[in-house]
Amino acid sequence: MDKFDKRQLFMYFAWVVSLIATLGSLYFSEIKGFIPCELCWYQRIAMYPLALILGIATFKQDFSVKKYMLPIAIIGWCISLYHYLEQKVPGFAPVRPCVGSVPCNMEYINWLGFMTIPFLAFVAFTLIIIFMFCVKTNKN
Repeated sequence: MDKFDKRQLFMYFAWVVSLIATLGSLYFSEIKGFIPCELCWYQRIAMYPLALILGIATFKQDFSVKKYMLPIAIIGWCISLYHYLEQKVPGFAPVRPCVGSVPCNMEYINWLGFMTIPFLAFVAFTLIIIFMFCVKTNKN
């Protein structure tokens, strides 16, 4: 019997985080009725494929997916960070005017005074990046 492979566990954790983030964003928009702003859509564009591809790769034990998923997660992380700064740092929002019907600095939720939807996405992308870095593409 093969020794337990930690890479599989890290892939599984990354997939679970992406799945929770995807379902959470759908909950906020489809059930709570929150209309996503433009930056929220870009974060979704990065997160949704992660949930699908990481799920497939996890169960197929395809660790080479790291080289494709890590850049997408890093791009989503950057967008989430920018979006969060736009919400929380005074003077940051006017850098780029919002063209959509919902302003990007609007806060639908503000749990504990700092947890907004972009913050939740930022945490999810951070965890996925950490788990992806923990997945070694060759066994050592």
